[in-house]
Amino acid sequence: MIKKHTISFKHAFDGLIQSVKTQPNYQIHILLSFMAIAGAIIFQVSYYEYLILVVLIFIGLTIETINTALENTNNAVDQNIREDIKIAKDAAAGAMLIYAIGAFTVACIIFTPRILGLFIK
Repeated sequence: MIKKHTISFKHAFDGLIQSVKTQPNYQIHILLSFMAIAGAIIFQVSYYEYLILVVLIFIGLTIETINTALENTNNAVDQNIREDIKIAKDAAAGAMLIYAIGAFTVACIIFTPRILGLFIK
């Protein structure tokens, strides 16, 4: 039983490594995540703001991972341009876009007053 879970964990980890290596948007998300964490430390955001940022980071990585899985699955089904596959891939990308806009909005709400505070005293 433990060996089965260990193998599942290895496959999951392999999937994450593959996503990081092959998906530029995944790499951007990781970079922006580190920037958000650095900003949270520098600006000493509250516990709850920090918690919100961490949750947003993990949800974003999850959606990006699912988007990558859908893209690769659809590419495995058919390499030809098919309208049904295009719709599925575009919808998955659209889900990530909606999420990114929301996460960016929350980050702006958290960080903008602090950034402006550096210039306005």
